[in-house]
Amino acid sequence: MQSTVQLGEMLKEVVDVVGEENVLTDMHQRAVRASVAAPFPLHKWEEHVPDAVVLPRTTDEVARIVKLANKYRVPLVPRAGASGLCDGAVPLKKGIVVDTKRMNEILEIDEANMCATVQPGVQPVEFNRILRPLGLFWPDDPVSYYCCTIGGRIGTGGWSDLAGYGHVPELIRSMQVVLPTGEVITASHGGGRKLAKSSVGFRTRDLFIGNQGTLGIVTEAVVELYPRPEAQWPCIFGFPSFEAALRNADRMGKTGLKSLASMTLFDEIKVEGLRRDDPAYIIQPESVRSVNYFACFGPEAEVRAAQDILFRMCEEDGGVYFGQEISEGDWACRHERYHNTFHSRTSGGLVKPGKWHCEDAAIPFSAVREVFDRWHAIAKKYTDRYGDIFDDYGGITYPNNPFRPWGSYICEIDIMIDESKFDEKIWQEWLNLKREIAEVAVDVGGSISACHGGTRPGDVEVACHKELAEGQFDLMKKIKKMLDPNNIMNPGKYCLDEAYLAENEE
Repeated sequence: MQSTVQLGEMLKEVVDVVGEENVLTDMHQRAVRASVAAPFPLHKWEEHVPDAVVLPRTTDEVARIVKLANKYRVPLVPRAGASGLCDGAVPLKKGIVVDTKRMNEILEIDEANMCATVQPGVQPVEFNRILRPLGLFWPDDPVSYYCCTIGGRIGTGGWSDLAGYGHVPELIRSMQVVLPTGEVITASHGGGRKLAKSSVGFRTRDLFIGNQGTLGIVTEAVVELYPRPEAQWPCIFGFPSFEAALRNADRMGKTGLKSLASMTLFDEIKVEGLRRDDPAYIIQPESVRSVNYFACFGPEAEVRAAQDILFRMCEEDGGVYFGQEISEGDWACRHERYHNTFHSRTSGGLVKPGKWHCEDAAIPFSAVREVFDRWHAIAKKYTDRYGDIFDDYGGITYPNNPFRPWGSYICEIDIMIDESKFDEKIWQEWLNLKREIAEVAVDVGGSISACHGGTRPGDVEVACHKELAEGQFDLMKKIKKMLDPNNIMNPGKYCLDEAYLAENEE
């Protein structure tokens, strides 16, 4: 760990790079950058407060900061919107947080080549506001749409609700990256920054998507643009069972409908949870036990044709339409639930404080029902033991494949927790719960995380030592050590410190 003298000397030089006003050392600025949206050990928050915060504006400034960190052996933690649920931006070894939110310029909109060059601090909601008059849009659509940034989405390798347009890995053409040594490179498909495909060289671009800030800092990205869809049509259908909803989703995904951009399924426990406090579900009859939620985007003629197919197939499978008002209203507010503190109610209708957290495994479709049954059984052990500290708020599943909604599904179990009641014992029990959930995903041939990253306590050990056990984690350690010889960049994440411990043992 760096000494106070080293840190102080480095910060003096950093001031020369970004200006005194962009080097923050007061407790408030440091403390707000100690956590993310995921559940956090509040009882020991001081362990994660960084020593300082730096806010650069340019690639050159970032490169100079990284070189100084190597000179003084001070850890750096890249931070974007911090809306992720993977703990990627939590400082595990203090040091300096490099906050990229001031790097928020749209550098170019290239209509001819249907792409744009942006800095990492650009927010999707603002980006799309600029693109709207041009008839274009950036289709990455996470629940955190209003509070995330494009740089953070790249760092987590995020998943988009509009999978019909692709997820983050399919929406990035190239990136400018400051490596952990301060070297600046372009990571792309071959040599062209705006190319969508090349077979020249390694796929270096992919190395920096989902790296959780361990391999560098993205300072620019060339991103895909799409024509703004002429029509959007969301619809919700209730089903008598989760099995019926799954059968319907499987059939619907294989229709080949290009305008089917999004599909979401709620299991029985999720529907019961929503009946506590969601107006759209309180009024639904008890015969509705599961829900399929579709959204079509595209030319108006295609969307109209898709409506007929969706209604026919849902009715054949026992689905009941919720109606236009509920369907459109629920879709319109889907981004507004992300940081809702009072998110749940007791069975008696009382509002209770809670923080939403989801485990987001990628699961083969054939194992979806089994996974949810096993997950809910695990959750019940802990809810029975600890009452309202843990609350199983049900399961959600979505097709995971970009462009083709079949085969692989993201399965999410939503757990509401009351962090105000956490102590070290409860925190360790929370980690045990998460570890058991993660092991189920690996056991059925899935992945611990489809969109958040698998770096969370309770998940990460299973991810590195079980899911990636067949040589992948060993390769990750070699790459980390090669690119970051001094372990400067987000040390401690993904158990990658093991690469350096092995060196010391030798």
